[in-house]
Amino acid sequence: MDIALRAVHDSDLPVFYRQLNDPDALRMAAFTPADPADRDAFDAHWAHIRSSPAIVVRTVLGDGDVVGHAAVYGEPGEREVTYWVDRAYWGRGIATTALRALLAEVTERPLYARVAADNAGSLRVLERCGFEVSARATAYAPARGAEIDELVLTLGG
Repeated sequence: MDIALRAVHDSDLPVFYRQLNDPDALRMAAFTPADPADRDAFDAHWAHIRSSPAIVVRTVLGDGDVVGHAAVYGEPGEREVTYWVDRAYWGRGIATTALRALLAEVTERPLYARVAADNAGSLRVLERCGFEVSARATAYAPARGAEIDELVLTLGG
């Protein structure tokens, strides 16, 4: 599958909204909006993301189809990566390829990532991209309605 990144288009947002409301993907991601089905909140969140010069966000394409998104956000010195790939495409190396492309575009370091400690797939993606576990924490995961173990990973720095 040919993986590419491009700027986010208005037509991508309904796809992102559908992806965000996949119950299995929500549970795995864990750290999600309190109410993923709140379309007004979703639209406001994406309006902010797309208008902020401090956020680099890209749509992930697989063979030309929208399969997810990836971004770098946060204050200098504390910037984090985030990504989402449609569950139908998990296990194909798409997240790893997309994150590597984003990391080639955003060269500042250090960068951080956070992942639910039991999300082995996402942890593998981050480690394949050079991130290393630098801390462990406990945080509230809205998608699970509970405090869970979280790993903090660092790239560079």
